[in-house]
Amino acid sequence: MAGTHNRTIPAPRKWPRRLLGIVVPLLLLTGGGYAVLNLRDDDLREDDAQVAAARGPLTAFLTAWAGNNTTKAAGNTDTPDAAASLLTSVMTNLKPSRTTTAIDGEGRKNGEREVGFPFTVTMAVPGAGDITWRSQARVVDTSGTWKIKFTSPTIHPDLEPGQTLALKSGDHRAKVLDAKGDPLHAGSLVGTVDPVSGKGVSGLQSRYDDSLSGGGGKPNRSLVIADRESGRAVKDLSEAPSAEGRPVRTTIDPRVQEAAADALTGVEVNAAIVAIDPRNGHILAAANRPGGFNRALEGRYPPGSVFKVVTAAALLGSGAKTEDPAPCPKFAHVDGQRFENQKQFDLPAGSTFADAFTQSCNTYFVDARSRLSDTDLRDTAQKFGIGGSWDVGTTTFDGSVPVTTSDNDKAAATIGQARLQASPLVMASVAATVKSGTFDQPVLVPSAVKNKHRAPAELDAEVTGRLRELMRATVTSGSAHALKDLPGRPHAKTGTAEFGSDDPPRTHAWMIGYQGDSDLAWAVLLEGGGSGGADAGPVAARFLRGLAR
Repeated sequence: MAGTHNRTIPAPRKWPRRLLGIVVPLLLLTGGGYAVLNLRDDDLREDDAQVAAARGPLTAFLTAWAGNNTTKAAGNTDTPDAAASLLTSVMTNLKPSRTTTAIDGEGRKNGEREVGFPFTVTMAVPGAGDITWRSQARVVDTSGTWKIKFTSPTIHPDLEPGQTLALKSGDHRAKVLDAKGDPLHAGSLVGTVDPVSGKGVSGLQSRYDDSLSGGGGKPNRSLVIADRESGRAVKDLSEAPSAEGRPVRTTIDPRVQEAAADALTGVEVNAAIVAIDPRNGHILAAANRPGGFNRALEGRYPPGSVFKVVTAAALLGSGAKTEDPAPCPKFAHVDGQRFENQKQFDLPAGSTFADAFTQSCNTYFVDARSRLSDTDLRDTAQKFGIGGSWDVGTTTFDGSVPVTTSDNDKAAATIGQARLQASPLVMASVAATVKSGTFDQPVLVPSAVKNKHRAPAELDAEVTGRLRELMRATVTSGSAHALKDLPGRPHAKTGTAEFGSDDPPRTHAWMIGYQGDSDLAWAVLLEGGGSGGADAGPVAARFLRGLAR
């Protein structure tokens, strides 16, 4: 046929009622020609009635399915047991929060006793979004009763016998990486992903969910056809691949992280170890036992005597010398409040500032408070970065050293009690600052750090040198003797911090330090763990030995 022509099909003609029963030829376009179908008016009425009768069980089936009543839905089929089994499998696998169904248009007769209906199913599936597909139902009249002729494709056109619909977790979510580019093995840092929604709910998985998931909020699960017996996915029904996520790289050194985790093995109380590179503040390890809460970076604890590093810096800055006499009695009294040394020890006459520091004498530091103003401890703590707002790349607690408000408040603050709070990260950073001479804010995810906190003032070089001598002497002849025979020239300070209202009070065990021969500063905390020297010391020793292997 030369050329093309538009053809208008006239609307059906309304025939007079007197022509009922007369054969009417109807032209149906089929491809390039036509066919003749003879219909009677009484045939049309009968067809409408059959379609309406067939629609009833399908409507009931779809309504019950949308209501997740699989048994009721299956009762409208010719094989209720098989239908209920497959429907239950689908709904159990997908767990939709909402299901809607709709018959699409009019039914179409397929012979004398069968009507076919197209229908649509839409499900809101957590983690996969809205899923929609179209299918076909065949409704047959058997002995005057219309039932859906049920087969697997009734549920979904791509299903075959022995198969079901299921969800497959997307493999597009990127990994949290260590400093070497390998997947990070540190549960408290990495965090968790909700298995249903696919969203990060804690740790770095939560903070960097947009990056790791490839767009934030995008479905991370797709609809698949799975073998019912093995559960193996045999066909992916997703329309398009999910966006690829971008990995998040941290500063964690896997060797240091492993040594920290191993050192906490067998510890019966909540505990944490943090390690930092003093050159740049990179966090090399953050281990927690048990996992879950990231106490290494976020915990808030009284620092106890490990804070004497800061107090000593304030006293040295005010003119004190390490060789100055330092009386260390069993008790010190301040406005009716008694302070005492651990196990009520005292030091002999002629003891010096250095002796008071290395043996962790509380009473000397309490009595030395008169050399300090109400702001001195806060101002000195700021030189170590404490109390600033740190941009680390993850959630941290950055310490708090308030201005003292009374003589008792100042006395307690000199030994790391009163209202002082710090995290293991903060105290590891104190040790790192002594090592390097300058505060360099800790960092975990360098690419995310925009504004590193800078200390408002730096430590005096002579003060820093004296602190290094004091921390080394604490290992060689003081309370950190658990590290005495270790290689690497460790420098340390012990701490035992009271907390709670028990009588006698319970104590956290602390030890902080750095290696003189390598770029490593660290902090160990045992919650309610007893004594810094006796309890935190052996854990610190295990950590350093693990690194020396």
